[in-house]
Amino acid sequence: MTEQTTSIQQLSQLRWPGFCRTDGRLGIRNKVLVLYTVECAAFVAREVVRLCASPQVEVVGFYGCCDNEYAIRLLLALERHPNVGAVLAIGLGCEYTQADMLAQKAREIGKPAEFLLIQQHGGTTPSIQEGVAIVQRMCKQLEATPTRQMGFSELVIGAECGGSDFTSGLCGNALVGACFDRLIELGGTAIFEELMEAVGLKDYLTNRAKTPLVASQIAASYEKMLAHCKSIHQYGISPGNFMGGISSIEEKSMGAVVKSGTKPIEGVLKVSQPPPSAGLWLLDSLPDPYYMGFGKTNPNDSEGIIDLISCGCHLILFITGRGSPIGSPISPTLKVTGNSTTYAQMHCDIDFDAGPCLAGQASIEQLSHQLLMRIAAVAAGTPTKAEALGHKEYCIPYKYQQH
Repeated sequence: MTEQTTSIQQLSQLRWPGFCRTDGRLGIRNKVLVLYTVECAAFVAREVVRLCASPQVEVVGFYGCCDNEYAIRLLLALERHPNVGAVLAIGLGCEYTQADMLAQKAREIGKPAEFLLIQQHGGTTPSIQEGVAIVQRMCKQLEATPTRQMGFSELVIGAECGGSDFTSGLCGNALVGACFDRLIELGGTAIFEELMEAVGLKDYLTNRAKTPLVASQIAASYEKMLAHCKSIHQYGISPGNFMGGISSIEEKSMGAVVKSGTKPIEGVLKVSQPPPSAGLWLLDSLPDPYYMGFGKTNPNDSEGIIDLISCGCHLILFITGRGSPIGSPISPTLKVTGNSTTYAQMHCDIDFDAGPCLAGQASIEQLSHQLLMRIAAVAAGTPTKAEALGHKEYCIPYKYQQH
């Protein structure tokens, strides 16, 4: 019996309690999500969460006052997320995205949900007081959430890179790719994105498509990416990448795509679209062409992560060679580095050191088993380092993307 076969058998037997949702999905967290609908309501929403002082309560919102279909779709997807048990939507009252609509949509799928408008609740102080009272009731209500045993076959995991260096493609991303392969063999679902870091790899990606239709979808997304990069005069590479030993966007791209593993690509998702079946999926998070200049966003790590979460990812694997402290709301972010020096310098932020592979001290297979065991522990409730520190970064910009 091979080491890989033994690992798969051991992992397939792991179980932990998942929180039952009315749509049949299981969550690995049981959050009260406070949503704000415009920047004018952000302070009140954040104060409600701060005063509740519970890791169970989190805040996410959109700063824009005008209509943006992408942002509304994303907020709706976040409140539908299996890690979310209840929703409080806080608005000012005159913005396009209305808090009562968000609450109503959450109630329609069986989640406790309420809303309040600052203009109708007497301003800041009364709104904060009312918000805290609502959230405290919701936390109490969620204590009765039923649970059911779940395993890797029920997990949806996303992967994102950030602060990449020369070790990312050689080790960190390669390890996550191996984990994705094992996850899919266990019946689970994996999602990767960052087409801006797939320059020169169109044929490689299309050749992995499960069907000719999927190949055409990947090709179309790739060509859109090239046009987008030309329109903003920038590719997905930063000064830190060069300082970390990466020579070009092409070299970075080869390392970035390694995190997808080797399995066939089932299809292309758009932001807020859940994968319709298990397997490996590519998320196209780039904006579609639009005439308004501020719709041409340049993605950052926090935006990519929240896009993955909007597709239903229970957990995010974030690979960083140079190091990053960020986390995410709703779904835990488990950070991996292929650089042991970075791990030593930022051990309070980074969860897993893949550097022993690069040093010849452990195989990718051995480390992938260890990382999957860590994933199971996080899914069972063990906080990641970002969760323990309270890192909950996110970015929801104006963006234009049709489904």
